[in-house]
Order: sequence, then structure tokens, then C-alpha cells
Amino acid sequence: MTDNQTAQDGLVLIVDDAEASASALEIACAAIRGISISTVSSAVDAVRILRDRGPSVRAVFTDIRMPRMNGFDLIRFIRADPRFAATPVIVVTADTDPDTPALAALLGANAYFSKPFSPRAVRETLERLIHANPSAD
Repeated sequence: MTDNQTAQDGLVLIVDDAEASASALEIACAAIRGISISTVSSAVDAVRILRDRGPSVRAVFTDIRMPRMNGFDLIRFIRADPRFAATPVIVVTADTDPDTPALAALLGANAYFSKPFSPRAVRETLERLIHANPSAD
């Protein structure tokens, strides 16, 4: 896990078992002020962090296809907990199933990107979602 956290920062959690994708997301979001980034390789680890950190988690990036617990189940967990009702969830995945974007949206994902993704588009979307989330400011 990478954790560049300071006490006053909000946490952006990246959940992806593909190290290259997680690193690309970290780089894309590194210049955003007021956040720190933590990366985990499983949704199970993400659940632990969400439980421990609670509302300080300002946004979650998740892949869909991961071992043990997939991204759909992670979105379900996030949306079932009232503490995270307004927490932005951004899916970034190489999943090619044509039903995946619609299912992610139905479960409560705020944005969806296919891999490979545009770092600028991902960064702009994260900034927009964080600033639209009243609990984040």
C-alpha cells in the first residue's frame, strides 16, 4: 500500500490489482491539492481502509475484475454504508463486457473509464466530483 497521507488531507483510495494501472492513476491525480492517495490491490483491503478511515475517504477508484472481491461488490459495500452515500466512486477497468458500464452506474458509480484511460479526463472528473461532494470541503 502506498500512503502519502498528511493529517489534513482527504484520502483518495485507488483499488486495482494491476500495478501499472494503479500507478498511472496515482500520477494522474498527484497534482490535485488537498488530497493524498492510498493504493491497495484488493477490494478486501479497500473495505478495511474504508471502515478505519470513514468519512476522510473523499473518493474511490476501483477496477472491476479483481480476485476475492470484485469492484461491483465494493461499490455495493460503499453504497450500503450511509457514511459513504456521497463518496464518489470512479470505475477504471479493462473489462470489455458491454453490460459493465450500465451495471456500475446502476450500483452507484459516479463515473466510468475504460483502460487505457485519459489521465487528464480522470483528473478532471475526480476534481469535479470531489468539489461537488459537500462532505469533502
